[in-house]
Amino acid sequence: MDMKLNRRQTLGLMGGAAASALATPAIAQNRKIVVGALRFTSHSGSFVAVERGYFADAGLDVELKFFQAAQPMAVAIASGDVDYAVTAISGGLISLADKGAIKVIGGCLSEEKGIDGQKILASDAAFKAGLTSPAQLGGKTFGMTTAGSSFHYMGSKVATAEGVEMSFKPLQKVGAVIGALKSGQIDAWSIVPHIAKPLAGSGAVHIIGDIADYLPGYQVTTVFTSAKNASDERQQTQDFLTGFGKGVSDYNAAMIEKAGGEDGVNAMVDLIHKYVYTDRPLEKAAPSIINGTMRLNEGSKLNVASVRDQLQWFQSEDLVSNDVTLETLVDSSYVETYEG
Repeated sequence: MDMKLNRRQTLGLMGGAAASALATPAIAQNRKIVVGALRFTSHSGSFVAVERGYFADAGLDVELKFFQAAQPMAVAIASGDVDYAVTAISGGLISLADKGAIKVIGGCLSEEKGIDGQKILASDAAFKAGLTSPAQLGGKTFGMTTAGSSFHYMGSKVATAEGVEMSFKPLQKVGAVIGALKSGQIDAWSIVPHIAKPLAGSGAVHIIGDIADYLPGYQVTTVFTSAKNASDERQQTQDFLTGFGKGVSDYNAAMIEKAGGEDGVNAMVDLIHKYVYTDRPLEKAAPSIINGTMRLNEGSKLNVASVRDQLQWFQSEDLVSNDVTLETLVDSSYVETYEG
């Protein structure tokens, strides 16, 4: 039977439909965002969240954009070319925070006792000449990407602890630092284990110490975004942290807790290989990826004691303004913070 509606009935049905729509939770809009990363195992939280759909589940359509150093990533966040990123705290990042451009909103990778962390390396030439421990770093040349980078911070803290002085050589990119170390153009460097161990295994460099012995609890990398996203895009920012956090949890479960046994490790290595050591076949890349296993911060918890120490070091070196406060750098409203 045909049904004809008068104007009042039609409006009534439209009103009912509108009320029903209002009562229904909003459907994710697949908001397009760009996430910055390095091709390091320690950035696996983002890789897993993309590959296993955790960002998509949070309503985010994520494009990964890769960098070769921390400084340009911070600039990209400030300019709006990248929305969220994971990287080490640098002088450039702090200066951009001072200008109101960016905010640290969480933690990603920390040094932890009992789990392999960043290694201190010596070139083969320097090692043969007597550089067999960090105590012999006096008068040596330490590699870094840029002044005010995490490499600059780590090297300086080690030298201070050992009571020695050394010089720093900026080489802009991690690949250039590796080349300089292998060829003996620099004497020493520090880097995450998935890079350090294969280099040492080749015989071109030697592991002479651990950063954890000098910086226990070091907040190696942080999660950060633009100040605008932190203040004006709170739901999007929380959604990003939710998706990223699920990726981190999967990574830790597979690689640290071994919850899925050998099959779980292999599946995770397969996933990471899509982004890390992509120029090598899986069988050659897998040992390096496994060597890079370090626990990532569950829930993006942030060690503010370590962040504070880093800020104070940058200020003591006149690399950033003494007026910058921890609150200028960090928006602590998103994740749990702790003094570690």
